[in-house]
Amino acid sequence: MYTFSSKLKTFSIVLMVLGAVGIGIGFLNAPKDIAEVEKILAADSHGHGDAHDAHATEGHGEANHEAHATEADAHKEVETTHNVSDSVKASDTVAHHEANHDSTEVAAVVAEDHHVAEHKTTEHVDAHAEHEKHLHHVLHQLQNKPWAALYVACLFIMLISLGALAFYAIQQVAQAGWSPVLFRVMQGITAYLPVGSVIFFIVLVLTGMHFGHNHLFVWMNEGVDVVGHENYDKLIAGKTGYLNVPFWLIRAAIFLIGWNLYRYYSRKNCLAQDEANDNTFYKKNFKMSAAFLVFFIVTESIMSWDWIMSVDPHWFSTLFGWYVFASFFVSGITTIALVTLYLKSKGYLEFVNTSHIHDLAKFMFGISVFWTYLWFSQFMLIWYSNIPEEVTYFITRIEDYNLPFFGMVVMNFVFPILILINTDFKRLTWIIVMAGTVILLGHYVDFYNMIMPATVGDQWFIGIPEIGSLLFFVGLFVFVVFSALTKSPLLAKRNPFIEESKHFHY
Repeated sequence: MYTFSSKLKTFSIVLMVLGAVGIGIGFLNAPKDIAEVEKILAADSHGHGDAHDAHATEGHGEANHEAHATEADAHKEVETTHNVSDSVKASDTVAHHEANHDSTEVAAVVAEDHHVAEHKTTEHVDAHAEHEKHLHHVLHQLQNKPWAALYVACLFIMLISLGALAFYAIQQVAQAGWSPVLFRVMQGITAYLPVGSVIFFIVLVLTGMHFGHNHLFVWMNEGVDVVGHENYDKLIAGKTGYLNVPFWLIRAAIFLIGWNLYRYYSRKNCLAQDEANDNTFYKKNFKMSAAFLVFFIVTESIMSWDWIMSVDPHWFSTLFGWYVFASFFVSGITTIALVTLYLKSKGYLEFVNTSHIHDLAKFMFGISVFWTYLWFSQFMLIWYSNIPEEVTYFITRIEDYNLPFFGMVVMNFVFPILILINTDFKRLTWIIVMAGTVILLGHYVDFYNMIMPATVGDQWFIGIPEIGSLLFFVGLFVFVVFSALTKSPLLAKRNPFIEESKHFHY
């Protein structure tokens, strides 16, 4: 039986405490009104925003002054003309007509000056309204930032456990002979799924309520489906039959409950198999795993649309479900490898050898290549077709998220393929740990790239909210997973393929 070391437990608690403090600071530092946004923008641009406002005000004053001066001169000229006309009225009719003609010209000039002044004033009012609208937009982006950081970390860590669950189900259905010695490690990692699911569903509910100025999903904004409303969006209005908060939450509940039910009963049957005299519970798990994989592949795709792609409801990709799956699937397999190596280093899992580690590393390598294939396929087809409503997704990320966008390709493809392509390297612990750490960080950045551009726009940076959220959920993950590993033996001793797995060599 595994014993949760006090050092690791303390470490996980420290991570949670530091993370919770960081999350709190992130929410406290979020701006509450436009005045705070103006201060932030002014500080960021070193007074450029204030100079712009002053210039606009100065221009408005000059326009009014010019109009009034012109008008005063015109009136003065009219008065002088009339005086001259009165003095010669009886004796010079021609001069009288000329004076009237001059008055008409002056009046025309005055009217034109009034028109110019009004036009300048209208332009200023429009510019001011546009500036106010921009400030409101930036306010929502900065208020979204701590929510988006929390959302990305919460979702990513939960999906790691789901990826491990999917890998476990595949091993069951494939009746793999190499992996049963790792089943309890996989079950320990999936123990986070119930905890992560509850927290994530609460976040979804708070998002649907717009709690704490949460505006992560634009299709939830008031009036998006009301013709004539300032938030009206024809495209989103056409999707409200699917994209509405009640149905969205119902789907989420079905997905989370379904995944957790399989996780609960498959583990229960696996433990019961240890005490059984036949393979009844193993056969139940086989059938249950086959049914789960059908349920999983459908719900995973819909989940990716609901929780990730719908943050930008104007854009869609038919490859997106597979792309998201590859990202968290390789993250789950990588986590299995890292936890296995940790337990092995502490003297546990005596039947796990370098061949098991080698196979896990092969999956890490293979799914990394698969992820890259999907990333490039999605990017290349959309970029080459150059359809405005599609290509804007990548333009935003290349222009505003250049470093994380291309950085994650290096972390998720270039680095793993250079390191893990070597067969001997797949058996070295320090290589697997290094590659696994980079892969996990790289796929966190991948999820960051999927969520942040649509929620915070160009107001992004890796700061306290992002680091705090990641520390909190990593600490919670470590605490839950290693606590679960203490509750059952680390070897599934009555699995029909356990002896083959014990003596697996490659």
